[in-house]
Amino acid sequence: MPQEQYMRRAIELAKKGSGRVNPNPLVGAVIVRDGVVLGEGYHECYGQLHAERNAIAHAKEAGHDLTGSTIYVTLEPCAHHGKQPPCTLALIEEGIKEVIVGSDDPNPLVSGKGYQLLREKGIKVTTHFLKEECDALNPVFFHYIKTGLPYIALKYAMTMDGKIACHTGDSKWVTGEEARAHVQKLRNHYKGIMVGIGTVLADDPMLTCRIEGGRNPVRIVADSHLRTPLSSNLVKTAGEIPVIIGCVADAPGLSEKKEKLEEAGVKVLLLPEEDGHVSIPAFLQALGKEKIDGILVEGGGTLNESILRAGAADCAYCYIAPKIFGGADAKTPVEGQGLEKAADAWMFSVQDIRMLGEDVLIRYEKKMCSR
Repeated sequence: MPQEQYMRRAIELAKKGSGRVNPNPLVGAVIVRDGVVLGEGYHECYGQLHAERNAIAHAKEAGHDLTGSTIYVTLEPCAHHGKQPPCTLALIEEGIKEVIVGSDDPNPLVSGKGYQLLREKGIKVTTHFLKEECDALNPVFFHYIKTGLPYIALKYAMTMDGKIACHTGDSKWVTGEEARAHVQKLRNHYKGIMVGIGTVLADDPMLTCRIEGGRNPVRIVADSHLRTPLSSNLVKTAGEIPVIIGCVADAPGLSEKKEKLEEAGVKVLLLPEEDGHVSIPAFLQALGKEKIDGILVEGGGTLNESILRAGAADCAYCYIAPKIFGGADAKTPVEGQGLEKAADAWMFSVQDIRMLGEDVLIRYEKKMCSR
């Protein structure tokens, strides 16, 4: 099997940890000697064994001695004690002779230290092998570890004419079953899901992941004046599935409403005000401190505009249905005043285009030169 296939197998394994390792990265590993795969593993759950140690355990269960073997791992092996002991020590102890790595780890506790320790012990280290493919596993982790802020993904479904609902507000359904099923995968992947208070009042959503065996995201509401009803689905289920509400510190009736929400299990964050609403930068900083490393924003046009104006949108999932709603007053993905000049547009680049049934999904990433 060519080297590329071993690393691509490690990438495939890494993806199995989606939704369960946050705020850790997705990592996969494959151990090989003389063209034979001895063991493989991935980081399965936050706080549990890392990919390298799982691959070693798998190989040893099969009775293999790993002396003289090569390990392909998607991310630089750690060299510090965290929830688990350093993976570099395990590789050294097992007599592995070569480590082939895809992505560098930007975590200051790891960055370069894993490579250095392995080389000091006489182990050959090859870096940046299929780097682009390995990097694509962890945009959320890389962003979070560098900035301390959640990676923000906008998600919206629209018609050919750019409408997310009819002028009456009816939106069931813009897209078909395959597109809606894909959204559930995103809810499983991202640690948090965010909406605005308008969505809560209009739809009373649950914001759960409807995949068998999937993980529910932390439900997050931008609710400047703390209007979330105590009878809402979010509040009623807050004791089972976490809910975080961000409001301004001087919201009307704050003390009493906050106390009742917290009794129901909701975490209420008091935040600065900006233009009459919760400050999005302050909200994201607070959520980063709560270890929310990535957020899927499903909040409608008003919240989308606030996210864009804050310069916080890192990517966007745009689902386009082959239908037209029409209507000058029908809602669009980004509401508010909008920009005055075309030259000031928020710029994104296309990363992926795929068909989901009759619908099209386009994934965009923010251009570094954008506003």
